[in-house]
Amino acid sequence: MKDIIQKIKELMKKYEELIKYFIIGVITTIINYVTFAVLSSKTINIDMHVSNIIAWIISVIFAYFTNKLFVFESKSFKLKVLGKEILSFGAARVFSLLLEEVILYIFVSLLNLNKLIIKLIANVVVMIVNYILSKFIIFKKPKEK
Repeated sequence: MKDIIQKIKELMKKYEELIKYFIIGVITTIINYVTFAVLSSKTINIDMHVSNIIAWIISVIFAYFTNKLFVFESKSFKLKVLGKEILSFGAARVFSLLLEEVILYIFVSLLNLNKLIIKLIANVVVMIVNYILSKFIIFKKPKEK
């Protein structure tokens, strides 16, 4: 039993960053999805694409700070570092917003599928793309000397 517990601890340590990203990604997705669902509901009835952009803005602000501090542990608040992170994070998220908009347009506007189901699927695709961009470009750790 000790060996199993030790193996689990080793795996958790090895994949700690990925686990943290997944947790934050799920929370970010919930924020995005709920905001979208409420704004595009029959009660509020804001256009699907406008609702998506508002949901995106709110979730990107949350995602930047939680990814910076909790997931990738980028502790620097130097203006040069912050500027690079914010610009690259923003650009990557604009790319993923455009990807999500294309997915929504094709599957909801053209193919008339359920917007909430497609939104959820699009969020999963976007979370994977965002992890890759964040890990290897935005919060890339400097190489050790």
